[in-house]
Amino acid sequence: MESEAIRYAKFGEQNEVGSLRRTVSAPSVAETSTGFAGTLGVSEVAIMLPEYLDFLRVIKDEAGNRLILVHHASFSTLEQNIEAVHGAEEAGAELVLLSYPPNFYPESEQEIYDYTKAVCDATGLAVMLFPMYLWGFGPRIHPSDIPLRLIRRLIDDCPNIAAIKAEGGFPGIQGVIECHRHFGTVVVISMPIEGDLIPLSQLMPIQLSATSDHEYYGPMIPRVFNLLRAGKYDEASEIYWQLHPARKTKAALAPAMHGGAFINRQAWKFQGWLQGYNGGPLRQPTQRIHDHQMTALRKGLIDAGLAPSMDPFREFFTGRNPA
Repeated sequence: MESEAIRYAKFGEQNEVGSLRRTVSAPSVAETSTGFAGTLGVSEVAIMLPEYLDFLRVIKDEAGNRLILVHHASFSTLEQNIEAVHGAEEAGAELVLLSYPPNFYPESEQEIYDYTKAVCDATGLAVMLFPMYLWGFGPRIHPSDIPLRLIRRLIDDCPNIAAIKAEGGFPGIQGVIECHRHFGTVVVISMPIEGDLIPLSQLMPIQLSATSDHEYYGPMIPRVFNLLRAGKYDEASEIYWQLHPARKTKAALAPAMHGGAFINRQAWKFQGWLQGYNGGPLRQPTQRIHDHQMTALRKGLIDAGLAPSMDPFREFFTGRNPA
């Protein structure tokens, strides 16, 4: 976990299904050419485990060492996730983003500990812990979603926990600040929300921004990350304000597009498509994206001085490399 690629990476996302090699090769080129260091193979779409593992293999084959491949541990049960992480190891994944199934309803910290440790014990890969409101732990367990004392137990008992995607208590920033203060010298702390990443990095060191939908902004987040690393805070701040119209547009659309405590992957695919990524259909069942949302997302990028695709919206639903 001490390589520059891991410590100072931002990960885009790929979730195409179908003619895998054609759909993966174009996004791989897009991600490496815009400065991204890795990609998450999204599993919380309508995909079966054997298909998902094939998809990881093709990503690895196409990208080689140009992208760090992150496995998305987001299948339906603990048993499936253990099977999946074994397959991800064989496919060439280097990092695990640990999620929790929708039907996992813990009523104690111990249950979260047991689930998390079981996944960590099942793999030799590095694991990224993910405190987040989406799991629904806050009302029953702790407002921070996964409390510090539990994170400490897990880090102490699971030596392959190498990073924390610190979104506990979202949308507040207390979670990432506490994780940095308590664990910043032990594991890598990731701040995936670019609107928080840019200002916070001017006050405290942030090594990673993964995983998120930063590809919406094309090459801008890798660019601003490098400026922050170099201490060029005024230049980074200029980019923050440049992107603000697109940031506000995305935030305004979020309640409608991401309801049900679930990320709208169709919308995230569209955001990438605006920057040259493949786009293309998702298998049912999937969320939808409508004309007024697509129009707003594109206009947000135009208002931010970027150059999104002006192709007809219908072409997004076919994809640039149709199966």
